[in-house]
Amino acid sequence: AWAHHGSRGCTSISLLPAMMGPGGAGGGQVLVMNSNVKREENRKAQKSNITAGVTVANIVRSTLGPKAMLKMLLDPMGGIVLTNDGNAILREIDVTHPTAKSMMELSRAQDEEVGDGTTSVIILAGEMMGVAEPLLDIPLHPTVIVQSYLRALEDAIKIMEEVSTPLDTTNQQALSDCVRKCVDTKFVSRYGSKISDLAVRAAQIVQETIGGKKVIDMKRYARVEKIPGGSMEDCEVLEGVMFNKDIVHPKMRRRIEKPRVILLDCTLEYKKSESATNVEITREEDWELLLKQEEDEVQKMCEDILKLKPDVVVTEKGVSDLAQHFLLKGNVSVIRRARKTDNNRIARVTGATIVNRTDEITEKDVGTKCGLFKVEKIGDEYFTYMLECEDPKACTVLLRGASKDALNEIERNLQDAFCVARNIFLEPRLVPGGGAVEMEVSARLLEKSRSLEGGMQYGYKAVAAAFEVIPRVLAMNCGVNVVRVMTELRSKHAKAGEGVNIGIDAEKGVVVDVRDVGVMDTFVVKQQCFKSSIESAAMLLRIDQVVSGLSRKKGGGGAAHTEMGAGAEEMMMG
Repeated sequence: AWAHHGSRGCTSISLLPAMMGPGGAGGGQVLVMNSNVKREENRKAQKSNITAGVTVANIVRSTLGPKAMLKMLLDPMGGIVLTNDGNAILREIDVTHPTAKSMMELSRAQDEEVGDGTTSVIILAGEMMGVAEPLLDIPLHPTVIVQSYLRALEDAIKIMEEVSTPLDTTNQQALSDCVRKCVDTKFVSRYGSKISDLAVRAAQIVQETIGGKKVIDMKRYARVEKIPGGSMEDCEVLEGVMFNKDIVHPKMRRRIEKPRVILLDCTLEYKKSESATNVEITREEDWELLLKQEEDEVQKMCEDILKLKPDVVVTEKGVSDLAQHFLLKGNVSVIRRARKTDNNRIARVTGATIVNRTDEITEKDVGTKCGLFKVEKIGDEYFTYMLECEDPKACTVLLRGASKDALNEIERNLQDAFCVARNIFLEPRLVPGGGAVEMEVSARLLEKSRSLEGGMQYGYKAVAAAFEVIPRVLAMNCGVNVVRVMTELRSKHAKAGEGVNIGIDAEKGVVVDVRDVGVMDTFVVKQQCFKSSIESAAMLLRIDQVVSGLSRKKGGGGAAHTEMGAGAEEMMMG
């Protein structure tokens, strides 16, 4: 038996004589927890977690849909971020509540996995937690709620598979339209189909088949080059590479058609020894001999290269003045200190192999697939282009815009478009957008809940109600009568199979057949969104105790507490 005494978060346990061993001597107090520990248990912990989840969802709620608002965020360095991308917003916000941090991880995971739906997943997860609060008041055990949530998730995925439709990936126009509808909620929607065309073309260039499986690595092989100035119409996908480098000598050729390209990962200068070396020379001839040896070494390197009659040499390391002299005599244009990533892209577009030693270069290492090498000046910078490549497997997307802030937002939107294009090529299936698929899932789950028994029915119904949050928020952000729109949507989806494609045209705020207006979402994004939000809510609802322990501050003497109250004001945002 034990008695609990405590004040100001201090937990102590009195052990009674019966527990003190054979002697049965009188018991003292045993201090189990640090006196600075703050604990929340059962109902209070669950309430606190639910409130934190709903609060995070409310931050990004107004950024969903094409009529979304923008958020202006100041980062710690004083820079400004203007965006309506859920992940970009939550990345900049500093919170102290552990549940809020967990919710933010959701957005990051969604962004890394599928690249789109970062706002939807947070709103849906917040709603899933919000609808659980009345169930806990019944009281229904969290384990029962979690079981019903996970069962509802399985059924929701099945319903979504039934309403999905395949997409023909050979139809360029259909692909571009689909990507465009997915990024129309972003800043770049005013530029029409420009961004979606860029994304689809880049994905088509980069895709390859490895071991019978399609692989599209946009991050590594589709480089985005942002250059302030010019207009949005000047943006293009270069079927080759472009990088911010100039030739090393002004007399070298700046334009070469059908160049032979050699890529190196070694220096074209005399190698210094690894350790400090002292050489003692007594005769002047020996000093000259030593210098001659260095020159001979560099000359031999250049001769090894010139044997293969290249037109362009790109190296990741330095090039000495002497090497420049020999290569210029051989009529070779040289680029030095190229980035490793740029060199990899050049290898993929020219067919060259990156070589580590000049004496090992062979004819098959020389790249011959490039159609045009040129160096041009844009603004104050020189840029090297390798264009008109034969079957390139890498590309550069050139972005032009008025200001740096605008370019940064266009790049963020382009990355989302890249991900949508990649998802379509890897999983060419679409589901109705504009909240139609969520309403259909909600209506079918509500029907199915009637066949369930006991506490399972309540949780299942709660999930069905939570799915309605997406069309509701879309309607709110359009500025229309939410109650009227939601009532109309419910009536259209009442019968199974009849109103599958009925959703909201968020541009005009009216209920339409979304297939007619071309508002479609990719299956992969919706599937990931549903899974992440429900599984995250299920995990957070199972927390019944939060213990936050901070050690006493050195020198301060005062106790350091982490406050985890139940209100929105408890979240510290910076």
